Amino acid sequence: MLNISFDNTEVAFADKTTAELRRALWLFRFIGNTSLVKFSAPFVTTAFRTGLPIKRIVRNTVFRHFCGGENIADSEPAISKLWKSRIGTILDYSVEGQQKENDFENTCSEILSTIDKALGDVRIPFSVFKATGIARLDLLEIISAGKMLTQEEETEFSRVKQRVEKICLRAYEKNVPVFFDAEESWIQNGIDDLAHKMMLRFNKEKAIVYNTVQLYRTDRLNYLGKMIEHARINGYVGGYKLVRGAYHEKETERAAEMGYSIPVFGKKYETDSAFNQALEICVDNISHISICNGTHNEKSCALLVELMQKKNISPADKRIWFSQLYGMSDHISYNLSKAGFNVAKYVPYGKVEAVLPYLIRRAQENKSVAGQSSRELSLIMTEISRRKKSGV
Repeated sequence: MLNISFDNTEVAFADKTTAELRRALWLFRFIGNTSLVKFSAPFVTTAFRTGLPIKRIVRNTVFRHFCGGENIADSEPAISKLWKSRIGTILDYSVEGQQKENDFENTCSEILSTIDKALGDVRIPFSVFKATGIARLDLLEIISAGKMLTQEEETEFSRVKQRVEKICLRAYEKNVPVFFDAEESWIQNGIDDLAHKMMLRFNKEKAIVYNTVQLYRTDRLNYLGKMIEHARINGYVGGYKLVRGAYHEKETERAAEMGYSIPVFGKKYETDSAFNQALEICVDNISHISICNGTHNEKSCALLVELMQKKNISPADKRIWFSQLYGMSDHISYNLSKAGFNVAKYVPYGKVEAVLPYLIRRAQENKSVAGQSSRELSLIMTEISRRKKSGV
């Protein structure tokens, strides 16, 4: 039995200089300060909007830590550095909140470029996109609610479907699996439907299209079970990325404001339980699906390792991947990779000002995950201390 440990900081930070660790130490101390994060987010957003000279500061701190660069070429050093430890890269064009058709077309073209970049490159095992990068959020909300579309909306949605099909077809042709990222519950039904239709079309032999399942939602275990059964009966390979979820506060606040049942669990242990049950369901049905375990939770990663061992599934089996965000949870990513498991990091990129909403959400999510910042801090300090003692 393989005994995996996430406490080996020498492995976790092998590719980082002590100067880089000290910079990360400062950053996670900042992120761990709730008051600072709460104050700085609107300040930075306003500073960019009004033209204050803050771009250089953001680029050299939070952007540098969490992003690969401003474009695909800029991200090459991060891709190469990760691959030295046999960790793959998922190029994530992290531009959000667009409203114009021209912007949607540009984003679609950029996603196609990430697929082309991944062609034949073992370092880049997946591509990814957000539906709100290629479609208006309000339109997705109308579709997800099952409302009748106007003629103008029908035409607009036809363009959205064309973009989705173009991305998935390119992924199929280039043999590069692609993730549909999950988003807010009130637009997710439409995204689920698009992803499922693409799975039916392109996943006949292997998982090319993956949908993302947010296990903090109270209905997702049931949804996952139904989808797996549908794949089994209809003879295609289901592709699923499992995550806990990134919009908890928005979900609870909107439900309270609009007077409907809160769609997410109220307690962390409930989400943890649902997530771990989902892992068990997926491993039990691995002959019909492929999965990506997208979590920063050590216990869930250890559980998947244990489940794979019980089923005699090789760590290198391409049907199962682990994934974390670039700049976070290196103790998980690097130790899993060292043990032979398939690991890939989400590496966001884009213009600094365009990626700003993503960076702010990263900071807000990190502080909301119990113990995440303190765990990162503890590990970084342990490694700095180890290096001092060993004279590195």
